[in-house]
Amino acid sequence: MTSLRFVEQLRDLVGDVDVVLSDIWGVVHNGLESFPEACEALHNFRKQGGTVILITNAPRPADSVQRQLRKLGVADETYDAIVSSGDLTRHFVAAHPGQKIFWIGPERDSSIHRGLDATMVPLEQADYIICTGLFDDETESAEDYRDTLLKALERKLTLVCANPDIVVERGDRLIYCAGAVAELYRELGGEVIFYGKPHRPIYERAMALAAEHRGHPTERSRVLAIGDSVRTDLAGALGFGIDLLFVTRGIHSEQFEGIEQLDAASIKELFGHPPRALMRELKW
Repeated sequence: MTSLRFVEQLRDLVGDVDVVLSDIWGVVHNGLESFPEACEALHNFRKQGGTVILITNAPRPADSVQRQLRKLGVADETYDAIVSSGDLTRHFVAAHPGQKIFWIGPERDSSIHRGLDATMVPLEQADYIICTGLFDDETESAEDYRDTLLKALERKLTLVCANPDIVVERGDRLIYCAGAVAELYRELGGEVIFYGKPHRPIYERAMALAAEHRGHPTERSRVLAIGDSVRTDLAGALGFGIDLLFVTRGIHSEQFEGIEQLDAASIKELFGHPPRALMRELKW
């Protein structure tokens, strides 16, 4: 590919698409408000027979994600199902009954433990760590956890990362996520298990949900992912063998400001391997 242009409308890309796997944060909302045109685009795709699975690195169960979407004004009709990294993390906990957990994350993520045999203990007593985020993502960064992670490393504890994102939008700011802490632990030599994009299990679960809704599996050539992160959305889609529509209004917005077309050198610098198309914000 020698150039990569912006497209204006989703409908121009989905003539040969049956299933859309859409990111949420940065595509459908920014953490404080929803994007009505994006919601309308996904709803219109569904109305013409398509299936929309929202695929998110939220460290909470799908029903908790749905409640947040409703509060932000995202109608249930926007999508068919939700799969979250929180769901996959819960499966890990359920598969390790009786083990004790040191939890790093804010209280708002407590639903990830709901209904599970999960005992929270101090680091010194833990069998493994679950990280859903920072205790205070308004003021902290991963470096605030270095001493804790060094102690965990001494005990050779595995860290389960329930949100591989490094940063995410909150309004017009970027805040740190669990992925930042997990990456630091990995740099220090710790063992990390990642659940969520760009890792394969979340895509496999999304495709299984799509098959349930459609009544049959869908060829990957007829699947389009939508996202705003090179590290998670683009890498995940490429690794799973599906195309991606890259939305530039999200965490990389400053890099695309004023750009109308990308040449080959810029594509390689920004993406490595290019997405199928660019769109500033999702519209039908």
